[in-house]
Amino acid sequence: MGHTRHMTTRMNQRGITLDLVDLALEYGECQHDKYVLTRKGLEQMLSALRQTERTVIRALDKGGVVVVEEGGKLITTYRTESYDRRRARSYVRERKW
Repeated sequence: MGHTRHMTTRMNQRGITLDLVDLALEYGECQHDKYVLTRKGLEQMLSALRQTERTVIRALDKGGVVVVEEGGKLITTYRTESYDRRRARSYVRERKW
């Protein structure tokens, strides 16, 4: 979205960077012709990001996570490093249908 020279001047005067403007446009609440990103909204966003960070760290600790889906249903899940293609193929060959 383009912005005016007035907007650029005000951003410079108020120390508001384009990153902050983009944040308000993406996550702010639209109120008529304005996008408002309040302190409360920012605190909630930061809390959600911290929770996401904790979840990512747990996934890293496991070496990654695989989720198998088929037909809109979640079938199974396992650690990325735990899958061994040779063992899986031998299991399928030994299986009696």
